[in-house]
Amino acid sequence: MSRFVHPAGDRHAEMLPHERPPQAPADLNQINPSIWPRTSTRTDGALTVGGVDVRDLARDHGTPLYILDEDDVRSRMHDYATAFAGSDVHYAGKAFLCKEIVRWLKDEGLGLDVASGGELAVALSVGFPAERITMHGNNKSSAELTRALDAGVGHIVVDSFEEIARLGYLAERLGKRPKVMIRVTTGVEAHTHEFIATAHDDQKFGLSLNAGAAAESVRRILALPQLELVGLHSHIGSQIVDTGGFEVAARRLATLLVQIKDEHGVVLPELDLGGGYGIAYVEDDEAPDIKELADDLREIVAKVCVDAGLPVPRLTVEPGRAIVGPGGITLYEVGTVKDVEGLRTYVSIDGGMSDNVRTALYGAEYTAVLASRESAAEPMLSRLVGKHCESGDIIARDCHFPADLAPGDLVAVAATGAYCRSLASNYNYLPRPAVVAVSRGAARVIVQGETEDDLLRGQL
Repeated sequence: MSRFVHPAGDRHAEMLPHERPPQAPADLNQINPSIWPRTSTRTDGALTVGGVDVRDLARDHGTPLYILDEDDVRSRMHDYATAFAGSDVHYAGKAFLCKEIVRWLKDEGLGLDVASGGELAVALSVGFPAERITMHGNNKSSAELTRALDAGVGHIVVDSFEEIARLGYLAERLGKRPKVMIRVTTGVEAHTHEFIATAHDDQKFGLSLNAGAAAESVRRILALPQLELVGLHSHIGSQIVDTGGFEVAARRLATLLVQIKDEHGVVLPELDLGGGYGIAYVEDDEAPDIKELADDLREIVAKVCVDAGLPVPRLTVEPGRAIVGPGGITLYEVGTVKDVEGLRTYVSIDGGMSDNVRTALYGAEYTAVLASRESAAEPMLSRLVGKHCESGDIIARDCHFPADLAPGDLVAVAATGAYCRSLASNYNYLPRPAVVAVSRGAARVIVQGETEDDLLRGQL
């Protein structure tokens, strides 16, 4: 078989710099510790995670397979709890949530953000303390709010005037007085993909600071004695690697805190700056140091409040991807290796956009390696693609595999712990893969994989 091997001669020499494919890594067998789970290594040529050989995982559980390094995830939970001691760390459950993750959160002392009644049900099913739960969502139903009130969740973040009225009515009817925060759109837009930037005004989340909706929401909540307004909430985007945007958002929130104090004589005791902290997906990515991030955010909040003549509120942060993303990988089996002469080689695997839609949805980038063995073959410019009936069914747009890659080989994709299983679908009737947790040489299923019977269940 003729394979296109990088570097590629005249065609790429004529390209503009941003159009050229990435350079091949010096060692295709290397496992970069900044991208892969903390326990990752190679043993007898094969990738091992948590002391478990991926070949054994493929044999026992099949592929595609989500693999989660328990020690990695727990260590990141601990790192955030330590770095933000004196503040509240609430894991953003939308990144990936299951009963076992909730148990880890409970053990490590973190809080939890949920964005639906289903996520709340997962948390409550294993006895997670309701007072450590924050309920999010731009369209919470009466049933969801009722369940949150009955459970006694610690905070409800309101997102609209209608929700304020709805929550006030339900709280009065149930004899509850929930702690409420207002989601404020500050006009700060993180430098990220348009679809995951969430603080500019022209989008569905929050109440606009610029248009006065946030200030009006304060008036409406304070007029309802059955609601306890305790703070403001802001979320400026995702995959953020510096704190510049948080500083601007905090300053704008401080102006609203001053306005609330001047107009109502109320000093709000809490401030939630959200999450969105980035992780490394490819070689050039940088992830923020957790301790430096914590120190910077605390310093930002303290400074803007002192400048505004306000007491420093209790800070809350909401990491999701940064906790669970780096500890997860996805394992696939190669099915077809198709060379497109002079361009690249298309490597097709037994999953695709049904288990990782982020590349198709966001243009995400990933690192992928041959996982079942080592190879000394030359690097081959490749595109890792799925088996779905979509030309956009791509996992890694530009990557390199050894030129002797063949059907039956196992490949692994790094940093898939966040937003892959959560966004998974049954497109083309592919069952969603299992999630296996690995630790200290042992593996256990924490989310069962689906079967064809599961796909047919419920159809009449």
